[in-house]
Amino acid sequence: MSAPIESASLLLPLAVTGVAPFASWLTRHNENNREAGSFVAAGLTFLVMLSFVPGILEGHVYSYTLFTILPGITVTFGLDGLGMIFGLIAPLLWGMATSYNIGYMRGLQEHAQTRYYFCFAVAIFGAVGVAFSANVFTLYLFYEVITVFTYPLVAHHQDAEGFAGARKYLVYLMGTSKLFLLPAMVLTYVLCGTLEMNLGSVLSGMFPADVVAAHPNLVRLVYALYICGLAKAALMPFHNWLPSAMVAPTPVSALLHAVAVVKAGVFSMSRIILSGFGVETMNSLGLGLPTAYVAAFTIVAASLIALTKDDIKARLAYSTVSQLSYVIIGVSLLTPMAVQGGLLHIANHAFAKITLFFGAGAIYVVTHQKKISQMNGLGRKMPWTFGAFGLASLSMIGMPPVCGFVSKWYLVNGTLQAGQIVLLVALLASTALNAGYFVPIFYRAFFKAPVISIDGYKEAPLTMVVPLCFTALMSVVLGFYPQLFQNFIRVFGNY
Repeated sequence: MSAPIESASLLLPLAVTGVAPFASWLTRHNENNREAGSFVAAGLTFLVMLSFVPGILEGHVYSYTLFTILPGITVTFGLDGLGMIFGLIAPLLWGMATSYNIGYMRGLQEHAQTRYYFCFAVAIFGAVGVAFSANVFTLYLFYEVITVFTYPLVAHHQDAEGFAGARKYLVYLMGTSKLFLLPAMVLTYVLCGTLEMNLGSVLSGMFPADVVAAHPNLVRLVYALYICGLAKAALMPFHNWLPSAMVAPTPVSALLHAVAVVKAGVFSMSRIILSGFGVETMNSLGLGLPTAYVAAFTIVAASLIALTKDDIKARLAYSTVSQLSYVIIGVSLLTPMAVQGGLLHIANHAFAKITLFFGAGAIYVVTHQKKISQMNGLGRKMPWTFGAFGLASLSMIGMPPVCGFVSKWYLVNGTLQAGQIVLLVALLASTALNAGYFVPIFYRAFFKAPVISIDGYKEAPLTMVVPLCFTALMSVVLGFYPQLFQNFIRVFGNY
């Protein structure tokens, strides 16, 4: 790999997303201008991200140091193929979520909308910062920005249930980052003298071979601290904040599950495993398989819990807990096929899961129903919403031609490359369980007699239906053209 290219242009996406929250505040007295600002910021950020695509596909890595705090501790931004995946997803889905927010927040006449849009935009700023982090210190800063500014979103309704869910959210995420992630960062600095990750490569990471040879158990401890500290990835037993956070408005749930929070978690874990430790260190210390087995347990256990949930957002929440571990099982297996499948699932899951939450929110705006058992016949009144929901469900299950099939194809072949039959069985079992909790929703909507009166119901406003149809369509497009994101992974991993 050639030396990173110094480029101050890395600051542009951060600048745009950093200004956007204040633009929302300044235009707070005109809701049309306030929401237009979010559209403009999302579009500009996405266009700037596209400008990096040619260089990244040529194998370049971009870097820029903003501050040097101490020797080896800097605020440094970097961009490679892995960062490009998250960096493209966040602004694209931000634009879709902004349109959806208009229909949802105005339709339900929600209070404190300016605060909502402000915090929403800061969360995207944090997500872009995580995608651009070239070292653990920078990653830590933006990881915490996401946590702090999504707390008001989770507590948005300001009732007892909202505050309880938000409190659990904050305790889990801030608690694990302070108890585990911060000590991991300190120990890394003590052992390595730096916190810089090896962007653009999966072979070697921060830890020199002599340090690994001299202190193998200490390096294993550091790795365990990182895994426990990145609770946004929702590995069991650090997952319970995620279902509790479903007290938030549905667009916030979409933000948590598809755009910023959990994606920051699995992206950060992928970055730490592949660029922080690297394949050589992971293999020499035997760190990958234990992580993969914890992920496999999470996949199956969360799917079983999802089967028991009648509340649609609760079912989707446990589905997210399960699906996030697909990414972790892929990157921790370390085989080329598995890593590609895991990283592809960052994008594939994002488009499908945001569609599912958009669908759940559209149903609530129209009917005020949350219970799946009350949704019989609604598909005949809301065919676009439930049709998009059905496509996204196929992606979660892993059926062709939707993009989730591609992820699972690579993951299944990755387990075979590694000779891990137990992990293969877990993936196949999860596919059956996914079908078990998604298919009945679609079946009820179109093929069962209503249990409540559905007279007068119709589709949600176009500002909601268009985004959810677009994200569902993107799930199909990525199923036919997985190389749109796969090329970044191949450049990153030299596959």
